[in-house]
Amino acid sequence: MNAFRTLHRSILLLFAVVVIAIVTLVHFSISKIVAEQSRAQQQSLSPAVSLIVTQILEPLHISEALSKSRELVALMENDAVPESNIFATLKRLEQEFGLSFFIASELTRTQYHSDGSKFSLIKGEVSWYFKYRDGEADTVADIGKWEKPHFYIDIKIYDDDGKFLGFFGVGKSLKSFVSVFGSYKRQYGYDFLFVDGNGDIMLSSDSNLIPKYSEFTNLSELPWYASLPRDVRANNSLNNLLVNIDGGDHLIAEVELPQFNWTVYLLSPLDARQTEISQGFIISVVTLLLVIFSLFLLIYNLLYYFRRDLKPELIIRNTHRLPDRNQIEVSYQTLIENYSSLSVIMVDVDHFMDINDQFGRNAGDQVMEKVSEFITAHMRDIDVLGRWSSGEFVILLPDMGPREAQELAHRLRHGVAILPPPGEYPEMHLTASFGVSFSASKRPLNEISAHAEDALYQAQRDGRNLVRVQLIDD
Repeated sequence: MNAFRTLHRSILLLFAVVVIAIVTLVHFSISKIVAEQSRAQQQSLSPAVSLIVTQILEPLHISEALSKSRELVALMENDAVPESNIFATLKRLEQEFGLSFFIASELTRTQYHSDGSKFSLIKGEVSWYFKYRDGEADTVADIGKWEKPHFYIDIKIYDDDGKFLGFFGVGKSLKSFVSVFGSYKRQYGYDFLFVDGNGDIMLSSDSNLIPKYSEFTNLSELPWYASLPRDVRANNSLNNLLVNIDGGDHLIAEVELPQFNWTVYLLSPLDARQTEISQGFIISVVTLLLVIFSLFLLIYNLLYYFRRDLKPELIIRNTHRLPDRNQIEVSYQTLIENYSSLSVIMVDVDHFMDINDQFGRNAGDQVMEKVSEFITAHMRDIDVLGRWSSGEFVILLPDMGPREAQELAHRLRHGVAILPPPGEYPEMHLTASFGVSFSASKRPLNEISAHAEDALYQAQRDGRNLVRVQLIDD
């Protein structure tokens, strides 16, 4: 058996070396062509600049022009002006320009919005007003209103004697930016990153990078940026830099927005044109890869089936080695003694009984094995995965809050949905439902797991292939 294992590893190593050598040869052969083509493509970014002007600078110019209006100053310098007049003016501006406007009055310490809402500006509760009021800048761009995040442009208003009257500004929903940037990306292929002076990402064409609940993603948190040389990051000079993002080469262009002290990074994916490469070279490389890969598959399958025939009892499903309920209970007790909080995710393979009935129990075992391997690959070292029932898994996540656990469940749900089925059953389609709960105190496992199961059953009732959360009422 050791001889077969050694042979198997040797074949894998040989195949890897050959593939790496060929890929390296191809890469260096076309890298210069790719770089030159991309730099030429970068010169055609005028549509991107036009989009920035339309979405960012035009609202700024509109608000700056309106801020000089005598009508606006009159509304803000006299506390005898009825609120109805303020709302009527803001509503009229919204209808004329298609933007949301607001007034933050220093005199009344109240913020009025064109949608008719208002709230008091109380120090300690509304931080932005007092932060920017005492700052030197007269024009500020900010993200706020976290239940429905908006991009705001805040402009200080003064009377004729230079007395500060408050802020006037314009707001746009971040969803509208995501929609516009998404359409642009589909048409032109560029990604956008709007980064402030501290490196925080304020706007992006990637909805995952849009700030939520006052939490911003910093440029330094992006893997491709963190992999750059230290001197490049220190100088923050990325223009015409070639970076690798998610396995693809991208060329970066910078556009400065000095009005807000922002920098816009345009990430352009490189499109390799095979017409620049010799057709004979491509055909020879592809043919060589196919021959090597075919030989590898043949030898691998021969070794696999030969080994299986010799020792069939040694082939053990991964899921048989997962802890059961009793072992999970022991692990849970250990975790709650060592960690202050814990999230639980219940995972149910959708229609698992139907899979067993239609394809057989062996197919069901293979499905559970694939799902468990996928989940394990996305867990931390401190996390615990176990079998809860015939078609269910349980995941214990110490020191992970409910929001992070929900995000993990969404990633796992998506990953399971795109898992390839077992090779013998190509018509099979796998999905799973997820239930999430959380506890910040030392509760019994059956209490928190009951809430996770209720959330799981809700996901199943809502149509399966979903994630639901049910937290424990303290």
